[in-house]
Amino acid sequence: MACPGGTGRTGTALACLAVLDGVPGDEAVAFVRRHYRRRAVETRGQRRSVAGFGVP
Repeated sequence: MACPGGTGRTGTALACLAVLDGVPGDEAVAFVRRHYRRRAVETRGQRRSVAGFGVP
């Protein structure tokens, strides 16, 4: 299924890219919501994925 709204999965991917660029994982969702779309990263699971992204 595609992501036509660009909110949930797209926001999650953007938040993960923000982590790669140096934004702390626990701040990345707020960063994406502030700079991309207010409702980005829709689900609890998506938020957990971002928070744990890049953690060995």
